[in-house]
Amino acid sequence: MLCVEDLLILEPFQHLPQGRLEWLCDRAQTVSLRVGDVLVHEGDPHRGLFILIRGQMVITRRSEGVEIPLGRHDAPAYFGEVQVLTDEPVPVTLRAITDCDLYEIEGDDFRKLVHECREFERMVFRLVERRLRGLESFIRGREKMAALGTLAAGLAHELNNPAAALVRALREMPAAILELQRMNLVYGQHQVEPEHTQLWIQARDAGNDAILTDRVDPVSLSDREERLLNWLEDYGVHQAWKVAEPLAEAGIEIETLEHLMQRWRNDPTEMREMGLHWLALSFEMMAMIKHGLRGAERISELVQSMKSYSFLDQGVQQEVDVHQGLEDTLRLFAYKLKQGIQVKRNYAPQLPTVFAYGSELNQVWTNLIDNAIDAMNGKGLLEITTHLKTHLIRVDIVDSGSGIPAEVQSRIFEPFFTTKPVGQGSGLGLETVRRIVENRHRGAILFESQPGRTCFTVCLPITQEHFNGLW
Repeated sequence: MLCVEDLLILEPFQHLPQGRLEWLCDRAQTVSLRVGDVLVHEGDPHRGLFILIRGQMVITRRSEGVEIPLGRHDAPAYFGEVQVLTDEPVPVTLRAITDCDLYEIEGDDFRKLVHECREFERMVFRLVERRLRGLESFIRGREKMAALGTLAAGLAHELNNPAAALVRALREMPAAILELQRMNLVYGQHQVEPEHTQLWIQARDAGNDAILTDRVDPVSLSDREERLLNWLEDYGVHQAWKVAEPLAEAGIEIETLEHLMQRWRNDPTEMREMGLHWLALSFEMMAMIKHGLRGAERISELVQSMKSYSFLDQGVQQEVDVHQGLEDTLRLFAYKLKQGIQVKRNYAPQLPTVFAYGSELNQVWTNLIDNAIDAMNGKGLLEITTHLKTHLIRVDIVDSGSGIPAEVQSRIFEPFFTTKPVGQGSGLGLETVRRIVENRHRGAILFESQPGRTCFTVCLPITQEHFNGLW
């Protein structure tokens, strides 16, 4: 049975009269746990107030499928008052890490004590505030890390293909260069007249230009390659299929080859087909350079997007291009969007910059776009519209997902409230959006939702004067 002495060890209970302490001890229920036993699971309905007399309990919360330790209760301690007072589900899991002796006080009994004794109430709410602040701070940090991990994974995914193309091009290039040098040396030894050499150079330059400018129609490429392959096989070229593909990509016609090969058609030496291999290898080299260059440009573009997204090397407040921030965010989410989401942009022309905290504003776009993608389960229409309204900019982010249930719409900006399953949402994403838009930027965020269409609207003041709240 719970003793008055056990309660008096805990500061808030020292403010209760003797009669109420004895009443509380009479109504407390005994709870015993062995090592590893779970008292409550995250997401469970709230129970009562727990008083830990002996033992230790660990506090955890699931994040991205992983159980994250938040802290620990060491006897003597009490907990559970937040859920009793707010009537919310349990936000954490409590597990015994030693054998534990506890007492449970019914929620109605605890609330009665709070209402009867003002000093007891004050002490309880002070602890409630401290615990909520600590939990919010921890989860906000986890949210930032999770967001960073999501963006890092997306960036790594997007960098993989261009990086692989660049590595492949650089790896194959040395052998190709050496072979071209050998061919050039052999050709020089035959003292070919300059006029004929010029014909080969012209064909090479025209083909390289076609490759760099993507001038050859890809629809007709297969037919062109087949025609060239037939001609090369008739001519007796070794491994004609290797030569046909680069010649086709360069837009080389059979008439051009006929003209170039007239001089060598009856030559029994290596020169009879070396020119064709030289031409094909030259085009392969240019294709390698083109693909490698495009890979490098894509890598540079992604790095620049990440730098712009995070506003590196810039002050805390900047003149921010909203369209650029939206595009940087979309680019970092490309790996999710390409799986089945169509993006429609309705950008206002000549939209002015806004004076803002750039990296925080991008966090707003990240949370809203990420939520929209989740709401559509990876398939649907994401529509982003910007408007200029006198001294403010308005951004609408619309998704074609299932919508937010009407019964919870009034709560979506509350801290820790989430419609996602346990372990998949912290309930701080939209609260963070509201805090950044309204508190940090003196703006406004609104939403409307129905099945098939959810629209979040962000309004931001344009100038520093408006930013400082004078609008």
